Amino acid sequence: MFDTTTPAAPVVPTRGRLRPLGLDEVRITGGFWGDRQTVNGQATLTHIESRLESEGWLPNFDLAAAGTLPAGRRGREFADSEIYKFLEAMAWEIGRTDAAADSDLEQRFRRVVDRVAAAQEPDGYLNTMFGRDGQGERWSALQWGHELYCLGHLFQAAVARMRTRPDADDGLVDIARRAADLVCREFGADGRDAICGHAEVEVGLAELGRALGEQRYVDQAALFVERHGRGSLGEIEWGRSYFQDDVPVREAEALRGHSVRANYLSSAAADVAAETSDEPLLDALRRQWDRTVERRTYVTGGQGSHHQDEAFGDDWELPPDRAYSETCAGIGSIMFSWRLLLATGEAQYADLIERTLFNVVATSPGSDGRSFFYANTLHQRTPGTPADPDATSPRASSSLRAPWFEVSCCPPNVARTFASLAAYLATADDDGVQLHQYAPSTVRTILPGGRVVAFDVATDYPADGDVRVTIADDVEFTLTLRVPSWASGATVRVHSGGEVTESPAPTGTVDVARVFRAGDIVELRLPIVARAAAPHPMVDAVRGSIVIERGPEVMALESTDFGADAGEAVFVGDPIERDGQVVLPVRHRSSGTVVDAPLVAYHDWARRGPSTMRVWIPSM
Repeated sequence: MFDTTTPAAPVVPTRGRLRPLGLDEVRITGGFWGDRQTVNGQATLTHIESRLESEGWLPNFDLAAAGTLPAGRRGREFADSEIYKFLEAMAWEIGRTDAAADSDLEQRFRRVVDRVAAAQEPDGYLNTMFGRDGQGERWSALQWGHELYCLGHLFQAAVARMRTRPDADDGLVDIARRAADLVCREFGADGRDAICGHAEVEVGLAELGRALGEQRYVDQAALFVERHGRGSLGEIEWGRSYFQDDVPVREAEALRGHSVRANYLSSAAADVAAETSDEPLLDALRRQWDRTVERRTYVTGGQGSHHQDEAFGDDWELPPDRAYSETCAGIGSIMFSWRLLLATGEAQYADLIERTLFNVVATSPGSDGRSFFYANTLHQRTPGTPADPDATSPRASSSLRAPWFEVSCCPPNVARTFASLAAYLATADDDGVQLHQYAPSTVRTILPGGRVVAFDVATDYPADGDVRVTIADDVEFTLTLRVPSWASGATVRVHSGGEVTESPAPTGTVDVARVFRAGDIVELRLPIVARAAAPHPMVDAVRGSIVIERGPEVMALESTDFGADAGEAVFVGDPIERDGQVVLPVRHRSSGTVVDAPLVAYHDWARRGPSTMRVWIPSM
């Protein structure tokens, strides 16, 4: 039987319109995302673990346990957080694969936990950068020190462990609980009136509070959220908006400042709104999401148009060649959108999740799972050079994926997202089950009244738009299918008892409510064809250009296929699908020659070596 009260999922609100289904209820069985989960589990996790060792970030905990710090410490002040994200990714992967207690993955997980545990102070404090002779004092650098940020990722790792191996005795949950207790003592209503310069502890505390049934952790998360906007972190060259410390969360008009920080804080605020039934706060977050998506989000779903401060720009400031669009910001956007989807049930949030998954998160890792994009430009003007496979790269220095970065927040963030991805596919409510993302999968859950809902999803999405849901057992429920905003003309067919009924499926969602019989099939047909789209007229950086999309995928023109600098291309006709490939009639700006240029899915760009590339293609 499935535990319908605490699914194995990263986000489990106690209130909301929809209940998430976890890894114990949804399994991805193949296809686009199944392949990426396999590479993630077999290659990426091992690669990350190796680099955490060789870079010295994991050995920092050994030095702390030995009492020899600060001598020998390596990595930035937030390096501890990468170990915690790695632990979270491993925990979800253990749950996803049902890894045995004596498996290599389980044993590797426990060895890392042991090293973290040995570094924790008796009062619960845990950080390798602060608190010892020769280091800064605890909590002395809240603007940039990331102490609380690191603990937020520790809390999320502990939640992943609780929800995938609730009977595990490795000690990670106890480590997190002791650290959370310390945070509440130090920063509670009667403690330090302060916040961290990088939001994350808030979302970690909220979820740890849910998982452990500790309301005071949720209350502390709420306290941190409400403290933002009072200027307590001080002024910096990029302004207090960088930290989201310029205006209170409730008064903000859009996400602004550092794009990862902004999305993490908004995710935490959505958690607080759900747990406290704070409708005004939820309404404020929804307004901010609306404006951010309309005016500050790239066509890929990427967010952040400034390199210097990794930040959102002003409304309509979306230059393709200067797009920062950090991979972590895309993951943060998914976190925020998912919480709004659970709270409201509205399909627009799942639409953005899909766009961001296919065109930001899937773009980052190399095919072998051992190299990554940190930033995700929409226009590469120079081919660049391959990254040294043994080197550590600056964040956005190459047009090709790099194996590791001086700031490597993105690789473990991608790893934890892929390992837990099944938990973002489907939800349930009192009436039925809702499918939000499409992948070959199995869904097994229990609805109120003991109704067991079981079905299998078969699809080649996004290669084609046919999604077939086969019901496993007789049961009455409502199956809700998301129809993406681009899928005008979609239809839904129901095959039951030799009869077939077909009806239009308007964009948004379509409900199929009936007494299903074992073997019934619900078939959603989405019109996946290449289409040209124009930018919003206020986005002056790409005015007069078009972008080609096919289903949820944004397409790109690479010099590899064009035969010249991609910046030389001018579109002269509509996209054509030929022999399974999208081609676009374009003219060479210099020579005037017109050719049919093959396009690649944006997530596949730069997989064949150095190239120039553009997503937006001008008309003149």
